[in-house]
Amino acid sequence: MHVSGRWMRLGLLLAALAVTSWAAEPRFIIGVAPHTSARVILENYAPLRRHIEAGLGLPTEVATAKDFTEFVRQARAQQFDLVITTGHQARLLQVDSGYTPLLTYRADFRSVVIVPKDSPVHSANDLKGGGVIGLSPTSLVTLWGQHWLRRSLGSDVHVRYVSAADSVAQILLAGEAKAGLVSLANFQGLAEEVRSRLRVLVESEPMAGRVYVLNQRQKHRRRQIEAALWSFEKTEEGKRYFAALQLGGYRTLRRGELERMDPFAEEVRKVLVQP
Repeated sequence: MHVSGRWMRLGLLLAALAVTSWAAEPRFIIGVAPHTSARVILENYAPLRRHIEAGLGLPTEVATAKDFTEFVRQARAQQFDLVITTGHQARLLQVDSGYTPLLTYRADFRSVVIVPKDSPVHSANDLKGGGVIGLSPTSLVTLWGQHWLRRSLGSDVHVRYVSAADSVAQILLAGEAKAGLVSLANFQGLAEEVRSRLRVLVESEPMAGRVYVLNQRQKHRRRQIEAALWSFEKTEEGKRYFAALQLGGYRTLRRGELERMDPFAEEVRKVLVQP
C-alpha cells in the first residue's frame, strides 16, 4: 500500500510526540544507599517499590550508586525523591539539602569490627600497622570504626575501602587484611559458611540506622507517602520484607536521634569538598 510523504511525516511526528510524552512522564525515584550490591538492593526493595507505586499512582524506580560517597553526592544533587540511608547521611541531607526525615526501622543499627575466627587480633592494639578494610570513606560503619581506632590507639590507622560487606569478608578470609568494618546486619546477612569463619571483635552502641528522608520537592505528597510506608508494614509482602531482613518494622525517629549523627555528618562534608 502506498503511503504519501505527508502521511508518513505525520506518522513520524505523532511517534516522536509519543516518545517525548513517555520520557517526560513523572517518575518517583527511591534512592537506597549502597549497603550491599545493586542487584540485592533492587531485589530487596522491589516489594516496597511496587507498594509505593500503587499508592502514588506514579511509575516508581529504585536507584543506588557505586559507593556511599557517590550516593550522597547524587542525593545532594536532588536526583532522588525518597532517600533511604544511614543516619549520618540523612542528617547531612536534612541540614544541607532540605530533606525531611520521615521514619526509620525498629531494629537497632550497629557497626562492628570483624576478624577471622582464628585471628590473633583481640584488641585495637593488635591492629597497629593497618590492614583494615571499610566500605567507603563516607559510610557510617567505616566512620564509626575509624573513630573507635583513633580513640583506642590515639592515632589513625590506614583503612582501605571496598564496595560491599561480602567483599570485606572475602578479603579477610583470604588473609589480605586484619579486620573489617561492616554493619551488624550485613555481618548477620553473610552466608553461613562465610559468617561461621569470622567473629566480632567489637560492636558499637545503637545508632540511627537506615532513615527515610523526603526530598523537599515532594513535600506536597508527604502524607500520601507516609501513608504508603506505614500501610506497607501491614501487607503480606511487607511482613516478609521485614522478617527476611530482620528490620522489625518501622518506627518514628526519637528526639535528638539524628542530631547525634552531627560528628559523622561533618566527616562526610570533609570528604565531599576534597578534589
